[in-house]
Amino acid sequence: MAEDRVIVSTTESIAGRRTVTTLGQVFGVVVRSRGIGGNIAAGLRSIVGGEIHEYTALVEETRRHAIDRLVQNTVLMGGNAVVMMRFDSGSIGETMNEVVAYGTAVIVEPER
Repeated sequence: MAEDRVIVSTTESIAGRRTVTTLGQVFGVVVRSRGIGGNIAAGLRSIVGGEIHEYTALVEETRRHAIDRLVQNTVLMGGNAVVMMRFDSGSIGETMNEVVAYGTAVIVEPER
């Protein structure tokens, strides 16, 4: 699959590769809601303090999903890498979380 070969980097360049074409901005957006059971468990856990595992798992899964969408959109644009990848997140209402993975889609090739 083409998605398996896409390099995602938080840096401006990729070691051992040179950028031959810059394709433009690319995004992966995911909006998730925790189910009622997870909200109840998280609410009870917040009473005693400490890490709220239900929300940690939700954010980790959502970030992975956002990167997957970022990679899919990069392939659709004809790219084989993303540079300067970042995350942004926010709340929508009281029960939803939005995560955006974004960066610049590029075509890279090995340095000669």
